[in-house]
Parts: sequence; C-alpha cells; structure tokens
Amino acid sequence: MLEPSSDCELGPCVKLLAGAWTLEIFFYLKDSPLYFGELKRSLGSVSAKVLTARLRELEQRGVVERSILGGTPPNVEYKLSEMGQELIPVLDLFSEVSQRLKNKYNNTH
Repeated sequence: MLEPSSDCELGPCVKLLAGAWTLEIFFYLKDSPLYFGELKRSLGSVSAKVLTARLRELEQRGVVERSILGGTPPNVEYKLSEMGQELIPVLDLFSEVSQRLKNKYNNTH
C-alpha cells in the first residue's frame, strides 16, 4: 500500500491504521477493555509475540492503554485511550462503506 507523502495531513492516521492487526484490535476493544488472552483468542491466528509488539506500538502512540491487574500471573488488560476512542466514528464509517462495497462486488459477480 502506498503511504501518503510526508506533508499529507492524513499521514499519521493512515500509518497508524495500516499497521498489522490494528483495525481488528480496534474492533475488539471499541466496546470494552479485554485481557490479553481474550484479545488473542478473539483475533485468532495472531501470535502472542506479534500481538504484544503491536499493542506496545499502539500504547506508545497513545491510542491504547495497558493496565496490570492483580493475580499470578498478573492479568494485563487493554482498552482504547481517549484518543483511540476518537477514531471509532471514523472506523464505523469505514465499516459501513466497506459493507456497501462488499455488497456491490457480490452483486456484480
């Protein structure tokens, strides 16, 4: 996928959302926080190593928050930050358009 030029206003969001598993992570975290294991099970084929790396990057970018809860081993919970929540309406619109594109494609084939 081509990335927007460095002077494009959309660049930071496009780069963030284009990352592996990002849209899926947002989808599963948009309604409520999840423990790491719950999120991994929801995503299916992602490895723990890849999911951990992606969650760390999203946390560093300020769109996901991580909380360590009690227990042995400790439970780690993830949720969208306030900035992450701001992206939900945009992603909901993407979802609506995507469904229309899918329906149009299915009706032509």
